[in-house]
Amino acid sequence: MTERILVTGATGYIGGRLVPRLLGEGAEVVCLVRPHSTLDRPFAGDVDTVHGSADDIDAVADAARGCRVAYYLIHSLDVEDFEERDREMAEAFRRGCERAGVERIVFLGGLGNEDEELSPHLRSRQETGRVLAAGSVAVTELRAAIIIGSGSASFEMLRSLTEMLPIMTTPRWVNETRCQPTAIDDVLDALKSARHRSAPGHDVLELGGPDVVTYREMMDTYARVAGLPRRRIIGLPILSPKLSSHWVGLVTPLPTTLAKQLVGSLVNDVVVTKNPATEALDLEPLGFEQSVGRALAMIDDLVIPTSWSDNARADLDATPDADDPVWAGGQVLEDRRTVTSTNASPSDVFRVVTGLGGDRGWMWGDWLWRIRGVLDQLFGGSGIRRGRRHPDELAVGDAVDFWRVVGLDPDRHLRLRAEMLLPGFAWLEWTIETKPGPDGEVTELRQRARYVPKGLFGRIYWFVLVPFHQILFPRLAARIMAEAEKLSQEEVPRPV
Repeated sequence: MTERILVTGATGYIGGRLVPRLLGEGAEVVCLVRPHSTLDRPFAGDVDTVHGSADDIDAVADAARGCRVAYYLIHSLDVEDFEERDREMAEAFRRGCERAGVERIVFLGGLGNEDEELSPHLRSRQETGRVLAAGSVAVTELRAAIIIGSGSASFEMLRSLTEMLPIMTTPRWVNETRCQPTAIDDVLDALKSARHRSAPGHDVLELGGPDVVTYREMMDTYARVAGLPRRRIIGLPILSPKLSSHWVGLVTPLPTTLAKQLVGSLVNDVVVTKNPATEALDLEPLGFEQSVGRALAMIDDLVIPTSWSDNARADLDATPDADDPVWAGGQVLEDRRTVTSTNASPSDVFRVVTGLGGDRGWMWGDWLWRIRGVLDQLFGGSGIRRGRRHPDELAVGDAVDFWRVVGLDPDRHLRLRAEMLLPGFAWLEWTIETKPGPDGEVTELRQRARYVPKGLFGRIYWFVLVPFHQILFPRLAARIMAEAEKLSQEEVPRPV
C-alpha cells in the first residue's frame, strides 16, 4: 500500500531535496505550501500541492488527512520575533496533525546542550521540538549542527568568509567552540529513515558527522579543499557575536538578520553527546573534508537543487533557472544579450553555436580570444591550444578551447564552463527559442556570460574586463545570428 506523507517546507532548502527522495521510494507526497507561494520544483507535477499556512489548524488538518507521517521543516528566522512565531506555528501544526490522525511528526532541529544557555536560534529550535511533542502525536526530532552542502546558509557563510578574507580578525570563540558538522546527504538520509521509527513520545536523536572541529579548523579545511592559500585568522576577545553578524552580513550573501542568528549560535558547542542518530538509523556519515569537496563539486557543476534563499524567492514569486549558480548563495555577475531573426531556424542557430571554437574560431574578435589564451598559458593554463574534438559534432564533456561542454540540449541550449585560470567560476551559454512576432514566428537567441568571483580580486577581475565585454559579447551574438541566417538560405545538409 502506498504511503502518504505530508511535507512542509518543500519550497525550502531541506524540504526541496527531501521530497524527490521520498518519491523515489514510492511514497505519495502532499506538500503544504504557503498561500501566495509557488511550488516551482521539478517534482511539482508528482506531488499533491495544498496551499495553506502551517499556523492554520484547519489547513494543516486538510493537508494531513490520510497521512501517517508529517515532516515539519520550517522556521521563522527572517522575522524579529521568530521565537514566538515558531512557537505558535508548531502548536497549530501539532493540533492539525492530531485532528487528521497523523501517527508521527518528523522535525529537524538544532544540536546544543539543553543544560547550557543556548543562543536564541538553538533555544527556539529545541523549544519547537517540545511544542510539537506536547500532544498525542509521536515526534522524532533530529538535532543537527552545521549542515554542509551546496546552497546551505551555514556552508555559504563559511565559503564566503574563507574566500573573501585571506586575513581576518574573529571573535575568540572561533578558535574554541566545538562543532560536529553534517553533510546534507546524511541529513536527508536521516530524515528519510526517521519516518520508520516506532519510539513513542518525544524521540530525540542527535545527528553529527565523524569530525568534531572548531570554526577555525573548518575554515582551514575549506581553504585547503578549495585550493586557497592558508588563511590567517586572529582571534580577538572584544568582538561580540552582534558585531560579527554585521560583518558577516556585509561580506557574505546572507542578510544580517539571518547572519545574526547563525553567528550567535556559534558560541555554543554543538556536538553529539547522547542518542546518536548514526547508530539509531544505521548511517555511515561523511567526514567534514569529504562533505566540503562534494559541495564544491556540485557548485562547480551548477548542481544546486535548493538554496537557503529559496523561501525568499518563493515569497516574491520569482522563478530563477534551475541551474543558476545564484542558488549557491554567491554573487553572480552577468552579461546578457538577446538577438532575434525571422529567417534563421532554431536548428540553424544551434548549428552555428555548436560550431564555435577550434579552427573555426569565435566569429568575431579572435585576437581577443587568442590574447586571453596566451595569458592563460603564461600562468600555467592550457590556453586555447586544446581546440575541439570535431569541427561540427559536440557532446557533453567535450573540450572547446579553454571551455568544457557541461550542458547541451539539441536546438535549444548549450552551456560551456570556463577552464582557463580564473579567480572564480565562469560559464558562457546560449538558449534558443521560437516566439511569436508581429509578422509571424521569430527565432530568439539569448546569450549569457556568468561569473561567480572568488574573493576581492575575483570581483576586480570582472570589472576590469567589462569594457572588453561591451565590445565582444554583442558582436558575438549578432554574428552568430547572421551566420545562421546565411545557413537558412543555403542548401546545406544538416548533421543528424
